[in-house]
Amino acid sequence: MPSPRTGRPTASGSSEGRKAQGQKAKARRASKRTGRKLFAFDRRLGVRWVAGADEAGRGCLAGPLVAGAVLFDLHRLGVREVRALSALNDSKQLTPEGREALYPVVMRTAVQASVVSRCVCGIDARGLHKTNLAALRDALARVAAAADGPVLCLVDGFRVPAFGFEQRAIVDGDATSAAIAAASILAKVSRDRFMHRADARHPGWEFAAHVGYSTPEHRDAIQRLGVSPLHRMSFQSMAYQQLAL
Repeated sequence: MPSPRTGRPTASGSSEGRKAQGQKAKARRASKRTGRKLFAFDRRLGVRWVAGADEAGRGCLAGPLVAGAVLFDLHRLGVREVRALSALNDSKQLTPEGREALYPVVMRTAVQASVVSRCVCGIDARGLHKTNLAALRDALARVAAAADGPVLCLVDGFRVPAFGFEQRAIVDGDATSAAIAAASILAKVSRDRFMHRADARHPGWEFAAHVGYSTPEHRDAIQRLGVSPLHRMSFQSMAYQQLAL
């Protein structure tokens, strides 16, 4: 608090300010070390080739489901590559700018990368869960085939249908494994870019703002305008049940 006589901060106020700045600086340093911890997890698996997969848009009211997958050769990843991905983290923990900055770095670092998109019609016809597992499997199969040796495929929270490669489901994988986190970046950035383009083609629903997720503004737009060709009608969301469509 400012001194009543001088108007300048008191010693205690200055101390609190320095403490707050120190905490922010510590958080920034910790965020820059996230990628190293994720790569350390992958290396502890004891294999050279690690593939990871994750999806974006599973819980959305509108838009495609997008699965990303990457393949890392851990024997060829040096200090420079790990340092370049030091900010790697669960895509949900990063800002849009942070994800966009990491996207090209992931593409350069991965031996192989794949993005698979499943449209609304396919989701409605086959169901969300089956579509999600199939997309993750297809993305993984594309990158795993590029490995020059045995490859371990990691999936965020799921085991996908058998596809000829060893796989392992990792709980909270996008915050645990570098391969899964990198895949989550590819999936999220690719899907967000699509939804930003869709905003121009389908004005009124503000897809660029919420990218299809169930926000109050999105539900209000559905109430006013109805559904667009990008809205999923098979998704049993409470947001739909509360609206008269």
